[in-house]
Amino acid sequence: MSNISDQAYVHPEAKLGENVIIEPFAFVDKNVEIGDGTLIMSGANIRYGARVGKNCRISPGAVIGGVPQDLKFKGEDSLAIVGDNTSVRECVTINRGTASKGHTIVGNNCLLMAYSHIAHDCVVKDFVIVGNATQLAGEVEVDHHAILSGGTLVHQFTRIGAHVMIQGGTRLGKDIPPYIIAGREPVCYSGVNLVGLRRNGFSNEKINEIQEIYRTIYQAGYNFSDAINKIEKEFEETDEMRFIVEFVKNSPRGIVRGYMG
Repeated sequence: MSNISDQAYVHPEAKLGENVIIEPFAFVDKNVEIGDGTLIMSGANIRYGARVGKNCRISPGAVIGGVPQDLKFKGEDSLAIVGDNTSVRECVTINRGTASKGHTIVGNNCLLMAYSHIAHDCVVKDFVIVGNATQLAGEVEVDHHAILSGGTLVHQFTRIGAHVMIQGGTRLGKDIPPYIIAGREPVCYSGVNLVGLRRNGFSNEKINEIQEIYRTIYQAGYNFSDAINKIEKEFEETDEMRFIVEFVKNSPRGIVRGYMG
């Protein structure tokens, strides 16, 4: 049985799993689904089109499924999807999708810290941490295990690779390839994310391989196209090598520049 406060509003058409807790003054709209064991705290606002997974914690002031801040939005049906075991802290906003993709997605086991914003049609994959007051514009993609430190500003359509660490206060307008640290002003490549990779079980041999690939891309004097050609010809084709190469080759915005000193 779910535990719903008499002082909360839950639309009769909302679908709630087992052992859902909804605290006083929370709002749950129609066309909402909430998974087993999720806690909706006082003052949280779960709007039309929200899909919240199992064992999530939605903090006071959070709004999931808000109308997109996009002038092209014409009221079409769309979703804001939050995966299992995700924590949405105070005053986080997750807008639902538009006709472009139809959904905004936040994956499993994510932490969205206070006052962060996930705009329409974003895709945030599993185990991502989004720092306080970080702002993602529309259709941003963030791959798994990325960490965006507090106050990061991300331009629309930007792609952020897996296992990336973004320095706090960074403004992103170019794609950030996987496994690296990006920071400084203006933003640039700042090395491989050694700590993050070790925490996630990458061997020293694998980390060395990733470092050599990025030395070729950023420190060997090649332009990006020539660097990728050299890597494809001279490096062993591993999953990590192919992952980096495909990210760079399929980056419509272009990847972040190297540090020039």
